[in-house]
Amino acid sequence: MFITRKYIDRRTVLRGIGATISLPLLEAMAPAMTPAPQAFTPKRRLACLEMVHGAAGCTKYGLQTNMWAPASDGRTFDLSPSSLQPLEPWKDYLTIVSNTDMHAAEAWEPRELGGDHFRSSAVFLTQVHPKHTQTSDVRAGISMDQMYAAKYGQDTPLPSIQLSIESVDQSGGCMYGYSCVYTDTLSWETPTKPLPMIRDPRMVFDQLFGVGDSRQDRADRLQTDRSILDWVTHRISALKSSVGPADRSKLEEYFSNIRELERRITKIEQQNASGDARDVPTAPIGVPDNWEEHVKLMFDLQILAFIGNTTRVSSFKMSRDANGRVFPPSGVTTGFHNASHHGENEQAITRFAAINKYHISVLAYFIDKLKNTPEGDGNLLENTVVLYGSPMGNPNLHNHKRLPLILLGRGAGVLKGGLHFRAPDGLPSANLHFTLLKRMGFPDLEHFGDSTGEIAV
Repeated sequence: MFITRKYIDRRTVLRGIGATISLPLLEAMAPAMTPAPQAFTPKRRLACLEMVHGAAGCTKYGLQTNMWAPASDGRTFDLSPSSLQPLEPWKDYLTIVSNTDMHAAEAWEPRELGGDHFRSSAVFLTQVHPKHTQTSDVRAGISMDQMYAAKYGQDTPLPSIQLSIESVDQSGGCMYGYSCVYTDTLSWETPTKPLPMIRDPRMVFDQLFGVGDSRQDRADRLQTDRSILDWVTHRISALKSSVGPADRSKLEEYFSNIRELERRITKIEQQNASGDARDVPTAPIGVPDNWEEHVKLMFDLQILAFIGNTTRVSSFKMSRDANGRVFPPSGVTTGFHNASHHGENEQAITRFAAINKYHISVLAYFIDKLKNTPEGDGNLLENTVVLYGSPMGNPNLHNHKRLPLILLGRGAGVLKGGLHFRAPDGLPSANLHFTLLKRMGFPDLEHFGDSTGEIAV
């Protein structure tokens, strides 16, 4: 048998009637006799996740009791007292950035007072103060995820995906003179073009796998009660017969994950269409009533997109400002927004910290999945930067100081992990965004938002 340099192209997809399935990284995608480092150049992913309403650890009492940031900086820190404790198993991949301020989210003039909730999301990834307007002449800045997508997302089927949990279909003005679009999205392709976020898992699934050319095509496929994999069965069989045992095993697991995710979405749709009373009656039929189930579905969709190289960039708005949702697994029965207005009462702050910790425990699901997804000689978490946090600090004061921000993953060499960086007072949070962008392929970038320089993370 002759050894050739023939291999499967990394961009190979399986196409069927109304379906397009990208493939995971396979050994067969490397030319024979090619050294592994050259064959498998890591593709860096970026996932930006926003949780609203700040954190208990950003209050005076929370700082004293280390409810978010650990007592020690550097590489020897203890997570046990903090809301970050669920991330202990991935401590080596964790970078905590504490004590930064987001000046661009503050009110800059009297007419903007009170509108902190309605500026926050617009600033989180742009670090630009949004224009005070209720009409369509909105303006903020290009968000960091879209900067990365514009440069490194053009050789994937989707440059980026934008996801959300709560309703984002409001239009016109919200409150304090701000357009609802400011609080309904994180990603800005240009300073005047915010990108819509998708709430329905079925819509995200169809976007990733190109299911149907029209709404009617998709409806017809659902009526057949068949998986999208059934439309490419012959191509799957042919592919498996052309690769080695390790690749066949990887393909089996990948296709099994697609089928299982599709089954979960279908089950939710069937339950919501049964006529039973819903906790969220106004939500689309594919949206679970349960917040945790919804979030985990969205995490799994992001992971499938990263595995198949369908996209390398995602943004995910995990709640909406002023949301009153109750999170029973946290042990707190007070609604999220009301709990955030704790009146500086120590017991109320402690209850709010329990909600923060619950949210982090659900984030841990995503991190665990990334860590346990092999890629090349490592895993997906090694090649991903996950930015998680809030653009608000102490929600009782509606301020944007001492923000709760963390990074997870190593981003193919961008981060080392296992670090708590405590910023000096007054340092702009934009310095974190600036540092990440510089390291992720923008060496000539001079500033981002109101950044003043790089930070040592």
